[in-house]
Amino acid sequence: MSGVEVITFGCRLNTYESEVMRAEVEKAGLNNAVLVNTCAVTGEAVRQARQAIRKARRLNPHARIIVTGCAAQTEKQTFAEMPEVDAVLGNEEKLTASSYRALPDFGVSAEEKLRVNDIMSVKATAPQMVKHIDGHVRAFIQVQNGCDHRCTFCIIPYGRGNSRSVPMGAVVEQARKLVEAGYREIVLTGVDATSYGADLPGQPSLGYLAKTLLKQVPEILRLRLSSIDSIEADRHLWDLIADEPRFMPHLHLSLQHGDDMILKRMKRRHNRAEALAFTEQARRLRPEIAFGADMIAGFPTETEEMFEGAATLAEAAGISFLHVFPYSPRPGTPAARMPQLDRALVKERAARLRARGEALHRAHLDRMVGTEQSIIVEMNGMAHTENFSLVAAPGLIPRDLKRVMITGHNGKHLEMQVLPAVQSSRAA
Repeated sequence: MSGVEVITFGCRLNTYESEVMRAEVEKAGLNNAVLVNTCAVTGEAVRQARQAIRKARRLNPHARIIVTGCAAQTEKQTFAEMPEVDAVLGNEEKLTASSYRALPDFGVSAEEKLRVNDIMSVKATAPQMVKHIDGHVRAFIQVQNGCDHRCTFCIIPYGRGNSRSVPMGAVVEQARKLVEAGYREIVLTGVDATSYGADLPGQPSLGYLAKTLLKQVPEILRLRLSSIDSIEADRHLWDLIADEPRFMPHLHLSLQHGDDMILKRMKRRHNRAEALAFTEQARRLRPEIAFGADMIAGFPTETEEMFEGAATLAEAAGISFLHVFPYSPRPGTPAARMPQLDRALVKERAARLRARGEALHRAHLDRMVGTEQSIIVEMNGMAHTENFSLVAAPGLIPRDLKRVMITGHNGKHLEMQVLPAVQSSRAA
């Protein structure tokens, strides 16, 4: 092969950082390489990364294979010992050209492959500017990295370090560049985005950042948040939900469960009542808002009654896009030392929770039929409404904004008819 291929797993922050990596590799003059940007959120994510590495070596026998990302940070030795891997870079090292210039030669030992420093020693997140997000019509901007919380199931703080924020001025500058490049929708992303600003002068909140961005970059037509912890919602975020039409009516919530005892054992900072209060208030302020949520099935000590609490919370909160993860013990986390459920039971409960989520999604699609919606067209013949519902949009041009009538759905995505463009009248 010639050039550099980047294989990305996991979150939108990884997607953004893959673009930074691509630019830094270009600065370093590296060629004939495959970069694998891994995710550590589940054991399955790590397995998929290892599988992709082996496939990359088969397809590119003479390329350098460089592994980085959260799994490389938390399980560096695992990847260094793979014969297919030429170098392992940590989450901080992957973002600088100097790391790629200093790569070891082929055939070195596992220890010599490693370029992974202590992520907890990183105290700031340097602004990273990208020109575009490959393959996406919406642009992601990193506003925060790391996490100060220690949920008992989560390995990510050990892959990302403690929370640190990108200064507001740098976020505004990046947004301007992406809008100038033709992006109409911006997504603010981070590991724990709602902790934004606690380490900055004046401690600006995520909601205040979003307000500032929309004011200073009026060309942004649509602004989204990638994921939030609802317990950290501030008054500025509530103002946006209530009054700002460019702030999209869709929020992805880190709920994780619906039973108070399991939430306590997870070391989450909200309870069931607080989660429901948030969705009810948001819906009062913005009736068309839709919610996505992450839920874990089969957490250690989960009884059938506790499991049912997760399902009924999703229904009571009206979660339209439910992302279900079977609990996966991550070595080094407190939950991995708790009494574990049988793996077959974990998978069975995850399947049942997904079925409940699919029913909620179909009900959401039913409610959308007959409504007028604004869509932004994707690269793959699909589109998304403002509340992030997927719409089939064959023949439309990527990045176009269209006003459509929703005519039906197939249980997975909506079907639509493009409405005539509204002609503006001018005085004679």
